[in-house]
Amino acid sequence: MHEVGIIQNTLAMAIETAEASGATSIHALRLRVGRLSGVVPDALEFAFEVVRIGTMAEAARLEIESVPAVCWCHKCQSEFVSDDLLGECPGCHEPSMELRRGAELELAAVEIS
Repeated sequence: MHEVGIIQNTLAMAIETAEASGATSIHALRLRVGRLSGVVPDALEFAFEVVRIGTMAEAARLEIESVPAVCWCHKCQSEFVSDDLLGECPGCHEPSMELRRGAELELAAVEIS
């Protein structure tokens, strides 16, 4: 389960940012997780429950924003939502070779005090 390592690194970044800002508490972390990132949101939540214990984020909540996979059709010059990396354009039925969104995994925000 690589989600444990992801959460450990994410929490370390959040704690470093909070300490650098003079904060004593982390209230929330918001992650953006692309549908095609290979990360399982439920596993992230489970790992967070364990990893946050004994840290300044012990009472924090984890907010996960799911980012749909969006591909680009060169023929139609438009974006479309897809269930996989090489989605088929709903307009012309050509396979897309360009994923615009949906592979991200990023720490979007940290709520501190």
